[in-house]
Amino acid sequence: MFTNVPPLSKILSKRTLIIGELGSGKTLLTMKIVDKLIDNGYGKYITILDFAPKRKGIAGGRFIDFGFNSSKVFAYLAPEKVFTPRISANNAEELLKLAIMNRNNMQPLIYRYLNVPTKILVINDLTLYLHAGSLDLIDECIMVSKTFIANAYYGDELSFDYGTGISFREKNMVLELIRYMDNVIVMKKR
Repeated sequence: MFTNVPPLSKILSKRTLIIGELGSGKTLLTMKIVDKLIDNGYGKYITILDFAPKRKGIAGGRFIDFGFNSSKVFAYLAPEKVFTPRISANNAEELLKLAIMNRNNMQPLIYRYLNVPTKILVINDLTLYLHAGSLDLIDECIMVSKTFIANAYYGDELSFDYGTGISFREKNMVLELIRYMDNVIVMKKR
């Protein structure tokens, strides 16, 4: 479930994407990388966009759910409300509505980052934004940051989407992001 934290020389000034199935440890690895950056004096250069829902069982989890001290970074931005469209929705219309609500809750935080960028950008649970959000906006964030670290769901457990195409869109956007990454870490469930 957990892989070793890469050396900072493999992270700094690079683009890193951590992908995997539900409950594979993506958030914990991302947080360990951030902790290592903080321990090495980079906290004042880090903005975290935490798009994860509150932890439910093995699903989700914001950094603060795992005891992260957000005062050690320049900015920790999380929407007040995050929905889990494929887990919570009862039909296609509701799923799309929840995905749009997520985008609308997350997008202002992305613009806040773009207005006051830091050298290091970390995004926890990027895929919840990508369900209805713009890949171009994420690309802009990648270009503005010197170091980009994100995690994203990439698996089959959550493929049921009432025929909305959200799962297909999500997978394609993650594949598109992979093309621009220096590092792709694939987390395996144990």
